[in-house]
Amino acid sequence: MAVKLGISLIAWQNDDLPELTAAFTTEGAMQDAAAIGYAGVERGRRMPADTDGLRAYLDRYGVALCGGWCSGNLMVNDLATEQAAIRAQVDQFAALGAPCVVYAECSNTIQGDQAMPVSQRPKLGRDAVMAYAAKLTELATWAADRGCGLAYHHHMGAMVQDAEDIDWLMEGSGPALGLLYDTGHLHFAGADPLAVLDKWGDRVTHVHVKDVRQGVLDRVRTEDLSFLDGVANGVFSVPGDPEGCLDFRAITDRLAAIGYDGWIVVEAEQDPAKAPPYEYSKAGYDHLVDLCARSGLEIAA
Repeated sequence: MAVKLGISLIAWQNDDLPELTAAFTTEGAMQDAAAIGYAGVERGRRMPADTDGLRAYLDRYGVALCGGWCSGNLMVNDLATEQAAIRAQVDQFAALGAPCVVYAECSNTIQGDQAMPVSQRPKLGRDAVMAYAAKLTELATWAADRGCGLAYHHHMGAMVQDAEDIDWLMEGSGPALGLLYDTGHLHFAGADPLAVLDKWGDRVTHVHVKDVRQGVLDRVRTEDLSFLDGVANGVFSVPGDPEGCLDFRAITDRLAAIGYDGWIVVEAEQDPAKAPPYEYSKAGYDHLVDLCARSGLEIAA
């Protein structure tokens, strides 16, 4: 078994704060990602929309499609409506061999509202999350039957954000629903990333790695800022950044211990004027290669 190293192009092409990355192109980002050595990229909004066009685009740079964001609305949609809404993406990802659709509930999230403090995010009770999880299992089963599963992304500003929310979501859902494990969002939410991995490692089907600058996170909490304020001020960085606070060696050790063999994706949105995308993305890649070797995680070509 071997892991694969991928990257989200959000460091070059930030969809939530496009003004940060206005000077960068998707083509340049793809060239950089391939030159660094990443085997795959997550789909960005500025990539070709049609399947044949996207396949040719990926092939041009010699990278695979290793996932991509899906804004879910299952809290407000019935199952048939949500299936219709995401069918094209599920079918496209299946056709291109992507491991999963990165699904997150967006009908009630505040993650994209820079004027809204992240402390005001929707917090549902156990029963509501459990009921949602049961419905989500049906959607995930349907997607898996079409050839591409769902990996649920817990996210700052969203209804599934912290360790308690994740517990309820996992307890209420069946094995068809995978968990996207995101180190940076867990720490931002006040959770222990290792504890979540120890508890739900058997459900983890996709991994996002980002580090956290604790000083910026403290400011977000003290000044009651929004999630996007945190991003703009540099709350996230790549693994191995000396300014980061997370122990990624412990994380790769745990991933090795549970036999994880999926994608490990660098996803660290930053201001490129302060954190040049190529430089930071290469540093993150080099750090992961070193840690995987130390932890006994083979990296697939």
